[in-house]
Amino acid sequence: MKHQRVHTGERPYKCSECGKFYSHKSSLINHWRVHTGERPYECSECGKFFSQSSSLMQHRKVHTGEKPFKCNECGRFFSENSSLVKHQRVHTGARPYECRECGKFFRHSSSLVKHRRIHTGEMPYECNNCGKSFSQRFNLLQHQKVHGGEKS
Repeated sequence: MKHQRVHTGERPYKCSECGKFYSHKSSLINHWRVHTGERPYECSECGKFFSQSSSLMQHRKVHTGEKPFKCNECGRFFSENSSLVKHQRVHTGARPYECRECGKFFRHSSSLVKHRRIHTGEMPYECNNCGKSFSQRFNLLQHQKVHGGEKS
C-alpha cells in the first residue's frame, strides 16, 4: 500500500506548520525537524549533530576521506555525486541558472541567489558594531576589519 503512493502520487500526510504534503509519515517526521530544529543524529568523531541520518552519513566522509565519485574529464574525486555534477560544469561550460531580471546565466544556483540581490537591493548581512548592511557575506567580513576584528 505505501509503495503504491510512489505510482499514484498520493500524499496524505500534511505538515501543520507549512502545509507541505508527504507520501509517508516518516517523511513528514523528518521534515518536521526543519521547524523544530531537532538534530538527533550525532557524529561520533566530532560531535556535530544532524537532523537527517543521511546528512550524518554524508558528513562521515569528511572524516574517512572517502571520495567515490570521479570526474572522467580531469580525474578529480568527490565525496558526493552532486558535487561531481556541479564540478563537471567547469568542463562543459553549462550555466543552467538564469536571472529572470536581466537574462544572465550562472553555473551555480548560489551564484544566482547572490546576483539577484543586485536587482532586489537585499542586504542580509548586517554589522553588529555599526549597523551597516551588505549584500554579500564576504563584504561584511572585510568591513568588520575596520572595527579591529571585533565580531560582537
